[in-house]
Amino acid sequence: MILVVANNDLELLALRTAVESLPEGFPPVRAHGGVGLDQVDDLPSIDGVRVVLVRLHKGRSAWEAPFDELRRTCRAGGIALLAFGGEAGIDAELAGLSTVQPGIVAEAAAYWAAGGPRNLAHLLRFVADTVLLEGFGFDPPQVLPAAGILGDRPYDPERPTVAVVTYRANVLAGNTLPVEQLCDAIESRGANARAVHCYSLRPGPNGTEPAALEHLRGADVVVTTTWAAGGVVRDGDARGISTGEAWTSPLDVLDVPVLQAVVATGPTAGWAERDQGLSPLDVTLGVAIPEFDGRIIGPAFAFKEVVDDGDELGVAISAHRALPDRLERVAGIAVRLANLAHIPSAEKRVAIVLSAYPTKRHRIGNAVALDTPASLLDLVRALRADGLVATDLGDDADAVMARLADGLTYDQPALSPAQQAMAVGRLPVEDYTAWFATLPESLRVATEKAWGPAPGTVCVHDDHLVFAGIDLGGTAVAVQPPRGFGEDPIAVYHTPDLPAPHHYLAFYRWLDVGWGADAVVHLGKHGTLEWLPGKATGLSGACTPDAALGDLPLFYPFAVNDPGEGTQAKRRAHAVIIDHLPPPMTRAETYDDLARVERLLDEYAKVEALDPAKLPAIQGQLWDLLVTSELARDLGVEAMPDPDDFAGMVGHIDGYLCALKDAQIRGGLHVLGTGPRGDALIDTVLAITRQPQGAVPSLRATVATELGIDLTAAGTRDTDRVEAACRDRLLALADADWVETAAGADLTLRWVTTTLVPNLRRTSDEIGNLLGGLAGRHVPAGSSGAPTRGGAHVLPTGRNFYSVDPKAIPSGLAWDVGCALAD
Repeated sequence: MILVVANNDLELLALRTAVESLPEGFPPVRAHGGVGLDQVDDLPSIDGVRVVLVRLHKGRSAWEAPFDELRRTCRAGGIALLAFGGEAGIDAELAGLSTVQPGIVAEAAAYWAAGGPRNLAHLLRFVADTVLLEGFGFDPPQVLPAAGILGDRPYDPERPTVAVVTYRANVLAGNTLPVEQLCDAIESRGANARAVHCYSLRPGPNGTEPAALEHLRGADVVVTTTWAAGGVVRDGDARGISTGEAWTSPLDVLDVPVLQAVVATGPTAGWAERDQGLSPLDVTLGVAIPEFDGRIIGPAFAFKEVVDDGDELGVAISAHRALPDRLERVAGIAVRLANLAHIPSAEKRVAIVLSAYPTKRHRIGNAVALDTPASLLDLVRALRADGLVATDLGDDADAVMARLADGLTYDQPALSPAQQAMAVGRLPVEDYTAWFATLPESLRVATEKAWGPAPGTVCVHDDHLVFAGIDLGGTAVAVQPPRGFGEDPIAVYHTPDLPAPHHYLAFYRWLDVGWGADAVVHLGKHGTLEWLPGKATGLSGACTPDAALGDLPLFYPFAVNDPGEGTQAKRRAHAVIIDHLPPPMTRAETYDDLARVERLLDEYAKVEALDPAKLPAIQGQLWDLLVTSELARDLGVEAMPDPDDFAGMVGHIDGYLCALKDAQIRGGLHVLGTGPRGDALIDTVLAITRQPQGAVPSLRATVATELGIDLTAAGTRDTDRVEAACRDRLLALADADWVETAAGADLTLRWVTTTLVPNLRRTSDEIGNLLGGLAGRHVPAGSSGAPTRGGAHVLPTGRNFYSVDPKAIPSGLAWDVGCALAD
């Protein structure tokens, strides 16, 4: 008997087919393991076994103790052992632990590397003839190209093209049914489908492009089911001295959207039962890591199911099987993204949706850190300049927001006649109820339990669901409908398990099929769609965000310093993030009573040195002001100190005022696509250079050292001196138009001129990349974080940010632990 041990389900799947082709009289073949082998220590039975083949992805460490025990058992029983790693090359450690001649191991390894049922069949024949001295005969390995086209599908040059990428190993194992079905669904939606297989999307040796790239050119969208990111960190990012991009992917040269279609490592049943949706492993491999490449996160559409109970091989065999509605969702998103490159700008329709925080009219359209009204006007102008046919909103942002607020109800479930007359659109009740009936039963039951039978009562007038907004032709501006109604609308807004009203669901349905949107832009952080009930990742059709948004492409300008909330939209609403700058930061300074306290402190210092007899009077004035301004309470001082102790309190006050005055506060709001200028630029550079930026030292620390000031013990006066000196140096650079020669030898100032200011000047990428995404182009990836907290490497903005910074991995602690484990 020949025993095959492997920790890869695809190889066992291929082995099953290989065994069926073996000639009569061939020694029995049994298998052990699968993807779960790494988590168990049980050894296979070796009764009657004459040869053991072990194939371990990740090498001996993946199954170390059981492997060593198996090897000892084989040596003791005179059983031949051939051990192989999971990569194409020879695993020297495992080869050395084999008990047959090295040449036999090397030749056998070539069959594994070539893969597939045919090669595995001849591997078994090779082992039978060379180790067991049988005479069945064998052929040399046949190598499948590293990349190629799967099948022969029709091509129409007038249609958009979607390329679907799968692993070469799936082709070798015959595990291609989900990909073939996905291609069928893409074709049924009016696009060309091209199935491409490859070993990896990572760059080749010496940085050469992946072999698959030649088969992906000409596609309008790439749907990839492969896991690992293909990106790399370039030298010279914003942590260094020279300019450069922080992260690039080999697929960037295609300049098309890349959709990650998750192929899960577990069965449908486990995913369906988990509120979290995907397993931690699937989130890591199929979501978080692909985000580094700027991939759009689509649904999980295929799951691993048992297709053979193992009567023949002795181990159950699994293969991937597609879930029909998830497969259709992936196909729909892919084709809608591909269409963006083919719809002329003059015919394209882009919906702009603003957030609606409940209960407050003045917060309609509010977005954290973003001047939404000004950004809206600029975005509409940019769309018009890009060829979109739309009416200009004009220059009065307040009038536009008042018009939107007048047409919206955010505290009552019905529109007034005047509001109905201002409506941007209507969806017939019969259309909504027919669509609602197609949704999964669990979603329908939950919605009707909360809001009554379809279509509900919210904004239903004359047998139509009515929506507020402004129709400009090629674009419509609308406020996202209320999340719900009740005595405490803010609590309703944040209730995670409350279904959305019928009107909310109908709004997105109307955007899609009623108004005819080709894409949606949600302007600013954050709306409610991505927070609606459903799984955390790998959403099902019963998850509200998936049901509401459907296949519509979603672009989402979002503050770069809030990756946690932006990631929800990426993972729960297939959003393409367009990150934008935080507001310009400035120094808080002092004012009113605080400024008067500061002046009294200055006077106290002079009197103390020159005329101590006047100290009691100054102390009394200072104490009275501390009480009336309530600073005494903030400082935790209940009574005026004795004269001998007053100097200690003065030092305490000075430190407190220094911290308040030196704090960074927002100096306004950011306008999408507009970088800081003039004083705002100086304030922004000052704020960013307060902290070291990787290897670039803090400007404030450098200046303080030159002035002989210890910042950790500095009072208000010394801190002000340092701040003024830093500002003077930056003003001099600004007067010289930020040229490097004006920076002299100062490392930080050189970085400011060569990297920081050029990146801030690229803030226009926020609009540029949004327009590019709407035109069907790739939005580049970038890291996220706060530029003023040592995170200037997130610049320039306008990127599809990811929440995990690969340049910060491993952390210092993780590195120390790893070193300790290795030692």
